[in-house]
Amino acid sequence: MDTATIPQGAAAEHLSIRRVSSMAVRVPIAEPVVTAFGVMTERPMVLIAVEDRTGAIGWGEVWCNFPSVGAEHRAALAVEVLAPLLADRTWQGPAEAFVALTRRSHALVLQSGEVGPFAQTIAGLDQALWDLAAQHYGTPLWRALGGRGHHGVVRAYASGINPAGAVATAVSAVGDGFRAVKLKLGFGRERDLERVAAVRAALPASCELFTDANQAWDLPEAAHMSVALADLGVGWLEEPMPVDSPLDHWRRLAYAAPLPLAGGENLRGAEFDAALSQHLLTIVQPDVGKWGGVTGCLRVAQEVVARGLRYCPHWLGGGIGLAHSAHLLAAVGGDGWLEVDCNPNPLRTLVLGAGSLVAGDYRLPASPGLGMVPDLPALTPWITAQYNRSLAG
Repeated sequence: MDTATIPQGAAAEHLSIRRVSSMAVRVPIAEPVVTAFGVMTERPMVLIAVEDRTGAIGWGEVWCNFPSVGAEHRAALAVEVLAPLLADRTWQGPAEAFVALTRRSHALVLQSGEVGPFAQTIAGLDQALWDLAAQHYGTPLWRALGGRGHHGVVRAYASGINPAGAVATAVSAVGDGFRAVKLKLGFGRERDLERVAAVRAALPASCELFTDANQAWDLPEAAHMSVALADLGVGWLEEPMPVDSPLDHWRRLAYAAPLPLAGGENLRGAEFDAALSQHLLTIVQPDVGKWGGVTGCLRVAQEVVARGLRYCPHWLGGGIGLAHSAHLLAAVGGDGWLEVDCNPNPLRTLVLGAGSLVAGDYRLPASPGLGMVPDLPALTPWITAQYNRSLAG
């Protein structure tokens, strides 16, 4: 997807930026979060605040889970490198700023080789700009993005279930009201299939079961596992192969797999167009903090729904990114699910507050913009880096 083709969206608001701030936050956790490619021993978060000349503040969040040292780097990129590119002009909306940030940082991205960190930090800035724009319109973000005829509630599934204790965690999630859960795979064929069978047997028939291999397999193993998982009643198989596997491998797997394939959290730009045009995925999962922010993910999500596919935003971070994901899902409609990490995470709960997640549903605030502000005093003990830059002329 060439950024030049990204539309302004349903809402565009003139924005003149006065200040950009960022902070990296880390909170220790009692039980590590385990995936096939790495382990999280703490929960990191990078928050971005963008203040315009009216004094309004918009909030965004940058993906920063891996590598574990990445949060502070992205917080610095936001303010020290990218924020100056927003100065000295009025933007005709967040999408215009997104395109400019992407283009004006392109040479530095090539020079540094840091495609991911720049894309992720621009995504967080874009989120904050959309929060601002919707506040100026006086409407919730999902409505500013074109959402109509929606009651402000999206269904959520429980994600982030560790291999150890998977049955107990899944059953607990259903007890909390979730109507779908997702297991992480990639720990060995026998172990994976035994765990899936045990969880499926422990869940009510009405509860959907999804799986995520986190890019763990090659084509032969992915093809074998897709058949075995389908026989166990799995609803989708997420990221079965490395995202950069040859397109021919993805085409062959998509043709042969008897269950829907899911992915998208590690795609950027034109890679989404290729995945959609070649029918590689049935469930498409862009991550609002990894690439595109609201601007890019809105474009992808609208295309996904128009093609009759399922848009299910990926998210495994703090509360601001989760809220943006929920607004996007509500805006585009369809029958998608919101991903909610069911592990304890103060960086989610201190932002969302009570009442956002009720009985497996995410309830969107009715207030303008994103509808929430992080509890900064409560986060203060865990802040590891802060940056602030005035852009006032």
